[in-house]
Amino acid sequence: MSHAVVSQSEWLAARKALLAREKQFTHEREALAAQRRDLPWVKIDKPYVFEGPQGRETLADLFAGKSQLIVYHFMLAPGWGEGCKSCSYVADHFDGAIPHLAERDVTLLAISRAPLAEIEAYKKRMGWKFKWLSSNGNSFNYDFVVSFTKDEVGKEGLYNFGTTKAYGDEMPGISVFTKNKAGEVFRTYSAYARGLDNMIGTYQLLDLVPKGRDEEALPFTMSWVKRHDEYQQAPAMKAGCCG
Repeated sequence: MSHAVVSQSEWLAARKALLAREKQFTHEREALAAQRRDLPWVKIDKPYVFEGPQGRETLADLFAGKSQLIVYHFMLAPGWGEGCKSCSYVADHFDGAIPHLAERDVTLLAISRAPLAEIEAYKKRMGWKFKWLSSNGNSFNYDFVVSFTKDEVGKEGLYNFGTTKAYGDEMPGISVFTKNKAGEVFRTYSAYARGLDNMIGTYQLLDLVPKGRDEEALPFTMSWVKRHDEYQQAPAMKAGCCG
């Protein structure tokens, strides 16, 4: 990797110039976040019931005492045996965030179309603690446009608010809900595809290093990603080894 090497003073001048742009981006991001929060809401009237570790729960039950709920639409269909590796990459960031979110009146969990037993088996393999429920008995995944019938797969204008082709029978997404004191549930936000980027802390760290995400030459952006128990670890250094 070839790159310009300069003096400390030249580096500092370049860094300050970039800092000005970073501050501008921060203000733009905050304005976008405010606009996102100002979106109108839609009331959820359908009586969704999910299968979870505590038994059958409605969408309203999933708030678990909070007024805000984030649902990650995890790609795991019946019979897959293991979850999508890209969704697994995203989900690796959940457990550490959950207590902090709870402090800000937010519950975070995942929902998939696979039966609960298949979800629990994969969750145990990955060592995750976050709550994960099955929508196998309802139309939740289809209504939120993250699951598709065989006839819909490959068709344009179905996924990501009609902007993207449905490449498979399962696609990723995130949906946000709020519940009022009367127990009514409202959808406030959903995002799909690259809209999920901000959920991936590892990507934010890779954006800081010289090689960045280093995905330009790959067949698709996440082709390098593996489930965290599938990476081949580098061999340990032998004691006393000097290279």
